Amino acid sequence: MFGRWVVLTILLSLALFLFFFFNLYMNPPFMVLSRTNAITIKNPSHLQTQFSLLIGILTRPDAYDRRHFLRLIYGIQSSPVANIAIKFVLCTLTKEDQRMYIALEILRFDDIIILNCTENMNSGKTYTYFSSLPHILSHTYDYVMKADDDVFLRLAPLTSSLEPLPRIDLYYGFVIPCNSHNPFAGYMSGMGFVLSWDLVEWIAESTIPANNTLGPEDKLVGKWMNMGNKAKNRVSNKPAMYDYPGTNGRCSHELIADTVAVHRLKKRDQWLDVLKFFNVTEELQPSKLYNI
Repeated sequence: MFGRWVVLTILLSLALFLFFFFNLYMNPPFMVLSRTNAITIKNPSHLQTQFSLLIGILTRPDAYDRRHFLRLIYGIQSSPVANIAIKFVLCTLTKEDQRMYIALEILRFDDIIILNCTENMNSGKTYTYFSSLPHILSHTYDYVMKADDDVFLRLAPLTSSLEPLPRIDLYYGFVIPCNSHNPFAGYMSGMGFVLSWDLVEWIAESTIPANNTLGPEDKLVGKWMNMGNKAKNRVSNKPAMYDYPGTNGRCSHELIADTVAVHRLKKRDQWLDVLKFFNVTEELQPSKLYNI
């Protein structure tokens, strides 16, 4: 009887061991975690996200090819420290083909903002962009950027440079004049500058910007900040932001590894030079489907 009891005890212990062993094997801790929080496991950098950034690229309705190209450029980039939304900013559509083709873009990509303005460069489009955002967006952002469609932004270095900066009263970019490093003695180039959300709200509410909308748009923004005694936190990110080599005198210099933005990319060969320098296709994996 005693021997039978020992055998039953051993068999029961073995059964319990096998049960827990196979349960752990088939459902290890990381599998359970991935089912309950798949985003965190697939992208650990999501835990480090600290701020949000809206990048509005001002462009023209008929620039279809440029928008599609920029979608490729920015669609393969990411940032470990920020949630980034990129929108193409247009004024009121004036042609039937624009309404049809851009409606298709919106349905496919949902990355277009159409403002109530007449398409222009220095007659208030930038003011309309910033002043409209608090009224048309469903949520706020920590920072809002205005960028040209002939600039190449490197999103990881851009957001890394913004990460330690104040979240209020911030005016960030490339200070003009070109040979200056004093962000309080000039204005930020229209290639791409960043405002904190409180300044965007101020632009929407203040009469200072509303009464000063005609003229070089980037210079006007600096004027608004000075007249309103705003943007006490100003940062000029030189030499990381610059014009393409040989295109604009002292605003240009050779491509460098720590680049945040390269401006004045008007030609295909200029884009090719920049994309090759930063090896933007380095993550392309070999496949039998293509031979590059």
